[in-house]
Amino acid sequence: MKPIESLTPRQIVVELDKYIIGQKDAKRNVAIALRNRIRRMMVTSEIQKDIVPNNILLIGSTGVGKTEIARRLAKIANAPFTKVEASKFTEVGYVGRDVESMVRDLVEQSVHLVSEIKNEAVKVKAAESVEEVILDILIPPVKSAGFTRAIPVNIDSETEPESDSELNEKTRDRFREKLRNGELDDRKIEINVKASSSVGIGMIGNGMMDDASMAGLQDMISGMMPKKTKKRKLSIAEARKVLLDEEVSKLVDFDEVKEEAIKLAENNGIIFIDEIDKIASKSGKGGGGPDVSREGVQRDLLPIVEGSAVNTKYGVVNTDHVLFIAAGAFHVSKPSDLIPELQGRFPIRVELQSLSQEDFSRILREPKNALTKQYQALFGAEEVSLEFTDDAIEEIARIAFLINQEVENIGARRLHTVMSHLLNDFLFEVPDVIEPNSKIMVTHEMVLERLNPLVKNRDLSQYIL
Repeated sequence: MKPIESLTPRQIVVELDKYIIGQKDAKRNVAIALRNRIRRMMVTSEIQKDIVPNNILLIGSTGVGKTEIARRLAKIANAPFTKVEASKFTEVGYVGRDVESMVRDLVEQSVHLVSEIKNEAVKVKAAESVEEVILDILIPPVKSAGFTRAIPVNIDSETEPESDSELNEKTRDRFREKLRNGELDDRKIEINVKASSSVGIGMIGNGMMDDASMAGLQDMISGMMPKKTKKRKLSIAEARKVLLDEEVSKLVDFDEVKEEAIKLAENNGIIFIDEIDKIASKSGKGGGGPDVSREGVQRDLLPIVEGSAVNTKYGVVNTDHVLFIAAGAFHVSKPSDLIPELQGRFPIRVELQSLSQEDFSRILREPKNALTKQYQALFGAEEVSLEFTDDAIEEIARIAFLINQEVENIGARRLHTVMSHLLNDFLFEVPDVIEPNSKIMVTHEMVLERLNPLVKNRDLSQYIL
């Protein structure tokens, strides 16, 4: 895939098409929103800081691809992404969970992304250091002229080395080669590793401190505690992993990671607020009762979406340029039931279409992660071949569509249920009854035989599906 800077809106849609079927309007709008971020970064005048993202409200029933569109968009942009459910903020009390926690989650994701990139950049250098540490344990270096080697080694040479240091160096070279070839992976060595110091300060503050202050206090106390090490006996393969993590952490400047992570979260972060319809006051109902709590959550969300400074354990994060994508089914309430101020912060509204039978058929065939391909991979892991005829796929799509109409429309998730009922018996029999190198062909007749009873008996379908 191309770097995000060179992806045009059309190319972003092409990338989304690899995983999501249909929903052209939604894809076009998120592609424009993503490209606008790149355009803003290219603006050189002072107006750059005043260009705010157009947040998007996705309206559609469950299983039509709202979350998947946002998640895939974040992957294309290699941007920090976090998903929250608006209804979570109503469960604890009047306004529920601290709404600023979504920004803290986003920064955590951003730190993780930046750390991965930085770690990858120093891995080669860290691997060389780890190799030397392991060699020092296996073949201690010569410290003085009186050093005598403890490990006899056969050196294919006609003349004896002149000194112990030369012999030591040749032995290390031989062992280095064996290490790189994996010949010593099972050999046990003893290494010093950092002991994890758990600081139990959960009761400090008696609930009066926010998450960021508590995390900062824990970090401060952990930093004051003396660093302890303990000895562990591990195989060289396991020791290499443990030592590699330690060496990488030594080479990466965490202050630099924090600075870059905050910048990445502020400029590229995407927060997906799901179930936003659950905090809208229902149409035709007066105030009072749970609606007060719903409006309280909306008012708490408002400053975050408008743009505010949020204190996190990595530093202050400004949400002015974070892209917010909200989603909801809006079966009972309408977008206009949200408070006007919040509506104004989601100017782009996209209605996602319910999936048709043809869409189901394409979902089973086209995406890179299509269900048929997932099941083929699962059977392939047991060396069993699984194939679907074209009319079998059409029949699976028809039955899934029919059940959605008759029982409850849960969108593409219905395909998981149908495929599970169709193939679970085979999955149970592999590899005891269905042996490796077998072949399973899913035909139209097989689909009808296994799934028709579920369609005919509506009462049964309601309980099972």
